[in-house]
This record gives sequence, C-alpha cells and structure tokens, in this order.
Amino acid sequence: MTRIVRIAFAAGTTIFLATASLGQSAQQTVDSVIEAAKTAAAEEQLEPVVEIDHARLAAAAGVEMPPSRVALFSDPEINTQLLSLNIRAGLDLPFRVLSFDENGKASAVFTSSEFLKARHGITDADILGKFDDRLAPVLQAMSESGPRPVQTSALTPDYGIIELASSHGVPETVAKLKEAITAQADTVWFGEVDYAAQAQQLGSELVPAVLLLFGGPAPGGVAMANFPSIGIDAFCQKILVYASPDGGSVVIFNDIAALAVLHYGTSAPPHAALNERLTATFSAAIE
Repeated sequence: MTRIVRIAFAAGTTIFLATASLGQSAQQTVDSVIEAAKTAAAEEQLEPVVEIDHARLAAAAGVEMPPSRVALFSDPEINTQLLSLNIRAGLDLPFRVLSFDENGKASAVFTSSEFLKARHGITDADILGKFDDRLAPVLQAMSESGPRPVQTSALTPDYGIIELASSHGVPETVAKLKEAITAQADTVWFGEVDYAAQAQQLGSELVPAVLLLFGGPAPGGVAMANFPSIGIDAFCQKILVYASPDGGSVVIFNDIAALAVLHYGTSAPPHAALNERLTATFSAAIE
C-alpha cells in the first residue's frame, strides 16, 4: 500500500512524498512521540531548527531501516551561554531528541547536560541546570517512549571528534564546505545555525561559529539500519566551523564509528567508510 507522508527538511520547510508503508504500527508510535515533542517545544517557545524522518527519507532513496525521527530545537540564550564556556560545544547544540523503533516498540534518546559536561568540559552547574530545565517539558511529552540520555560513562573530552584546520576565515570555509556538500548527489542540505549572529542579537559576543546541517538518506540509512539511535549524533551530520585563535578556522565533525561504539559498543564497516568519505570531501574543500 502506498500513502503520502510528510518529510520536514528544515524549520518552515516541508515536502510531501508518496512512499510505501514502512513498519506502520512502529512508525505511527514514533511519529506520535516526535509530534508530542514538537508540540511541547512550541509551547516552551523553543525555536524549531530541523526535523528529519530518517526512515522515510531512506525509503525514498531505496534503503530500509527501522522507523526513526530526530528533532532539533533551539534556545539562543542558552546556546550563547554554553558556547561562551567552550565554543566546541556547538557541535552538540541545539537541543535534540530522537524517537526510534527498538525491538518493536518506540524508544527515545536525548542529549543531556552531562553529555556537554563530559565531552566539552563544561562544569558551570547553573547553565547546565538551565539546559536540562528547558528540555524537561519536551521529555515529559515523550514519556510514553521512556526517553533516556545518551550514555556518558565512556565519554572523554573531545571523544569522537574529527578535526581539520582551514587557512580560510569562517565565512569562506563555510562557503567552501557548503559547496562541496551540496555537490554530492546523494546528500540533502538541511541548513545552518550562525551562533555568533544569535549571540549578537542578544547583545553578547562569540567568536565566529557556524553549524552546518546535512545528511545522506541512502548512506545514512545503511549506517543506521542496525544502529538507529546514532541518528541523534551522527545523522543529520553536523559540522562546526569556528574561528581559530591562530587565524583561519577550525572544522570539527562527528566520528560516526566512535559514536556507534558509544551507543552500541561496536561499529560496522559503513561507519568507517562514511568517516573516510566525509574527511576526504571536507579536506579537499578547504585546501
């Protein structure tokens, strides 16, 4: 049976595709969890950033994977406070929640303040508490899926971060990376978050820093097929570009194999293959 499904690519942007029914009962439960999260986020005046329906996007590209949807919401004030402590935390902002099919029922994971603390060394209890407090109503709305934080016991500072150096400033580096990403036939561009511009609107100042959001539905679907919860960290893929104190820019992004190990204790060949592809693409772009 074929039906029409809604796929959200970025805040305010939605397209419709006709696709085959995919794990319908599980998909409906995952859908209801994410819709509840979106409603709660709107009520809390969290800004929608992007919502990605991994399974339906993968299905449209001819790849089957379990139902999985991720949603990102933003609070620019909290972003700015956290980034003033460590600009690299921008790789794990803004708020994100994922619902996915796990053994026939909907589960959910989220990024907690403990993740930011362990990976980026942020120890300010006040701002970490604010982060958790802002996300709490969204998690409450997702309670039917028993949301759990991404585990942090194995996290160390800068765990699973691949870093490249660019001799170009942030605007030029961003432009070069965006051009390289959008040139990939199997890749979808979801948008970007300019953290420095957000801070400026609040009367604060950060070093130039931009988060790029994109994904490959087919390769991502293959990589997530047996590892659906990594969709909260690895898909959509995120690149943070920020100004280097020595001039030029620093480019950081997630090591997909390392994140698979964090979530599942192991990784698979598609994860390493994607790491190699992304590193080669980004390195060539910023030469």
